[in-house]
Amino acid sequence: MTKPFILREYIFVTLFWLVFAAAVYINFQATSDKQSAVLQTIVLVIVSFIFTHFLTTRLLPSALRAKKMKLFLIHATGVILLLSFIYSLIFTYIEVNAKNMLPEHFSGHLPFLWKGFYLALPASFLINGSACGIKFYQEHGRIERDHILLQQAHLENQLKLLQDQINPHVVFNILNHIHILMKTDTQLADYLLLKFSDILRYQLYHCSQNLVPLPQDIEHLQNLVEVEKLRWGNELEVSTDWNIGNKKSFIAPLLLVPFIENAFKYVCRLPGHKGYVKISCMDKGGFLSFYVENCYSDIASYKKKEGSGGIGLQNVQKRLKLQYPNAHELKIESANNVYKITLTLELSDNNEQ
Repeated sequence: MTKPFILREYIFVTLFWLVFAAAVYINFQATSDKQSAVLQTIVLVIVSFIFTHFLTTRLLPSALRAKKMKLFLIHATGVILLLSFIYSLIFTYIEVNAKNMLPEHFSGHLPFLWKGFYLALPASFLINGSACGIKFYQEHGRIERDHILLQQAHLENQLKLLQDQINPHVVFNILNHIHILMKTDTQLADYLLLKFSDILRYQLYHCSQNLVPLPQDIEHLQNLVEVEKLRWGNELEVSTDWNIGNKKSFIAPLLLVPFIENAFKYVCRLPGHKGYVKISCMDKGGFLSFYVENCYSDIASYKKKEGSGGIGLQNVQKRLKLQYPNAHELKIESANNVYKITLTLELSDNNEQ
């Protein structure tokens, strides 16, 4: 990415000086003979290139890095005045001298020098101003590009950190379920191991991508729900509604996992009370509607549990802000010992984000 950018920069600068040389030659040729016009053009272009190159490649970048633009303006003014004086010398001793218009004594040259200096000021200002403008645009583009790359790297690191928090958390929970079932129901533990292999395979081979196919992620959620249903058996009433029709949509992997984990983790399981969890997931018109509801008790409230640690909803909210800015709506309700989460998400049609 850097090499093409530098190549374009060199091509642009070369074209700028070629156009400048052509314009200067045409201007001199109108008032001078061909030999004098060529000589003036060569000298003027070389001198202009040296001064503007020093101004744009040395003074301007260092001033931008040090944020000393006032000092740069002073330096630029000095360069413009000096270049104007050199233009005046070129005009006086090449153009005027070629026409034998110079007096014999140097004191008589001063009016010609002053006139040349006066006439050269706008040209010197335009040349240096244009060169500085081009260089400033290039430097600004380079800074902007580096800033975007840095932001992208920071975003990827943040997402990886948030996602890596989920992967081991889910794995440890499932392993703990299997460990408990091995002592009570080996057949159920064996079935749970098969589900665990599907979950682990998904996390190992698919979750390293920024986006995954929506059906794959939903299948992963269904496996998690199945594991939880096997774990709690008749202690919980679990109802699910999966309605995914678009097979070509993509979603960030493991984004919805904490919602399901929290629902089963904090659902009411007090003696004499049968807790419930409701999950609904459907896609329509390029949007995903995800809804989770569960009952909970005041004894083990969400606030207390979330404050004591875990991944929780803060992880999801951070990921939504990073990966779906202005493309999601999350609504969290908690009243009458019922906790509801409603998420509307704009899905992507490709696996690049």
